[in-house]
Amino acid sequence: MTGLGANGRDTNGDDGRHAGLRSRVLKTAGLVLAGTLLLGVGAAGWAYWHLNDNIKSVDINSALGDNRPPRAMTTPSPAASASPLPTGSLNILVLGSDSRTGAENRELGGGSSTGARSDTAMVVHIDAGRTEATVVSVPRDTLVTRPSCPLPSGGTTQEAYNTMFNSAYAVGGPVCAVKTVESLTGIRMDHYLEIDFSGFAKLVDALGGVTVTTDEDIEDEDSHLTLTAGTHHLDGEQALALARTRHGIGDGSDLGRIGMQQNLVKALLDRISTTSLLTDPAQLYRVADAVTAGLTTDTGLDSLNELMSLGQSLRGLTSDTVRTVTMPVAPAPSDRNRVVAEQPEAGELWESLR
Repeated sequence: MTGLGANGRDTNGDDGRHAGLRSRVLKTAGLVLAGTLLLGVGAAGWAYWHLNDNIKSVDINSALGDNRPPRAMTTPSPAASASPLPTGSLNILVLGSDSRTGAENRELGGGSSTGARSDTAMVVHIDAGRTEATVVSVPRDTLVTRPSCPLPSGGTTQEAYNTMFNSAYAVGGPVCAVKTVESLTGIRMDHYLEIDFSGFAKLVDALGGVTVTTDEDIEDEDSHLTLTAGTHHLDGEQALALARTRHGIGDGSDLGRIGMQQNLVKALLDRISTTSLLTDPAQLYRVADAVTAGLTTDTGLDSLNELMSLGQSLRGLTSDTVRTVTMPVAPAPSDRNRVVAEQPEAGELWESLR
């Protein structure tokens, strides 16, 4: 039966129309929400695919086979079984490449050098438990015996004596760099990480820059860096220039540059520890994009999941728990502009990390 209001209007009809309107509004809102969720899932899926696709890798284990130092044997800690993250010790070869491949690398590196060398080389030893680490810098001017290395195109390189350490990467890429480091140290490298000019600069920028302190004025025409002694907040391009500065500090040798590179490593650790990446998804994406875009890894770290697992297992590391040292060296008898590993000190250092 139809109801009439005081003004004679059909109130039951009004209620029906209002209910229909509410129903259409709710359906529209539901469709918008569902569409938003689908877009969000799609964007997340695209971001994951993009970051994963960024990573380049080299199958070092297959290339080198079993003729390598043994893997470190560690006893898991009692808490390890309760944690899904790995806790064993690790040895990682970290290289900074001076490759000019790509417009950004050419612009940042200056010039148009062909090929690529390991501009920076660090053996990172992470203790069992992953709360302490030792970073050992290997001067690129160190004269070494470079072993015969397999080539991606087939065949092998020849063994070379009294040749510069960074020539290993130049003649045989990551595989030869790893094999040369293992020959030099007697330590198996569990993983390999390489970052290029552009990747390093983008990482620093994504973190909002780094703060470093220099003890002396720096004026280096080659790296285009000018800094007065003191504390400075550097952007990515400036931080890269500092990492590459050689002639503007100390005696102009690679040893002076290594000290600045080690300071940068600690500055980056400090910056990461004070940046709220987990509460700022946009910045987390920028950092992840910067890291993966300029990164080459071994096949054990060539996925976003594997890199995230490694990063999470190292979350206890801070600049205070990371020790930085340089492999003990002495001037080479054959060339005073080169160095050789100083024994027995260098051997004792590597022995302490096995």
